[in-house]
Amino acid sequence: MRQRLEYAAAWPFIKLLGILPRPMARAVGISLAWFFYLLHFRLRRVGMRNLAMVFPEKSKAEHARILRGEFASLGRQLAELCQFPRYTRENVDEVVVYDGFENYEQARARGKGVLFLTAHFGAWELSAFMHSLHRHWMHIVMRPMDNVYLNRMILEYRTMHGNKAVDKDDFVRGLLSAMKAGEVVGILMDTNMTPPQGVFVDFFGIPACTASGLARIALRTDAAVIPGFTIWDKALGKYRLRFDPAVELVRTGDLEADIVANTQKFTKVIEGYVRKYPEQWLWVHRRWKTRPEGEKGLY
Repeated sequence: MRQRLEYAAAWPFIKLLGILPRPMARAVGISLAWFFYLLHFRLRRVGMRNLAMVFPEKSKAEHARILRGEFASLGRQLAELCQFPRYTRENVDEVVVYDGFENYEQARARGKGVLFLTAHFGAWELSAFMHSLHRHWMHIVMRPMDNVYLNRMILEYRTMHGNKAVDKDDFVRGLLSAMKAGEVVGILMDTNMTPPQGVFVDFFGIPACTASGLARIALRTDAAVIPGFTIWDKALGKYRLRFDPAVELVRTGDLEADIVANTQKFTKVIEGYVRKYPEQWLWVHRRWKTRPEGEKGLY
């Protein structure tokens, strides 16, 4: 019953953001996100704690500015998500454009599969959706939302143009199958993990338990690992789906050491984007929750 009520409460906003002209929808989405920012003390506290750990040289006022920027980014993405049914191959370039598409083409041409390295950054929901509209569908590794009704709607939107969902619990088998077929998988690898699924690597100089599955699959299949991030470009007034050249894998012959080394390398890529565009990353996630044995909690 509670989930039905949550869905019923959210539905009018989803419909409103879906029918408004895009600039107005973005403005409403950002306003809703800022309202949520004011109401949700716990998320603000987590965000400010993360920013204080990562950028100790910045003032609290600067931390708060970055955090407000994050909520604006989330609100903007919410508006885009609600408008997914209106986007077509002909009009989606008004919303997001490719940047570095040749890097994707080169990786795809190898025929060994492509692993998209990405994060909860910018408009991560828009990246796979736009890519599928241009007939480049992919598998998306995802954890179901707690609300089954909202989860059903989000899944429908994500897979509207050919994308396929891979359940997080079937992660390894799904990825191996996709790489064997030379297909494409998108992986968000910036969330807190627990051993043995995660290994500790530095993220902003702080040990963070990080998903090692991408490194394991890449080393096993020789799939290309392509960083892909959907960045809000204020000057353009739209997003850029940026593809970087494939990450060169570390291969020393020591598998476990190579898994850690490559997970560190992938995490450094994410860190580079977050440093460049700090307002576009998900600071309200307790990224450093899991600690090395014997170390006290950070939250």
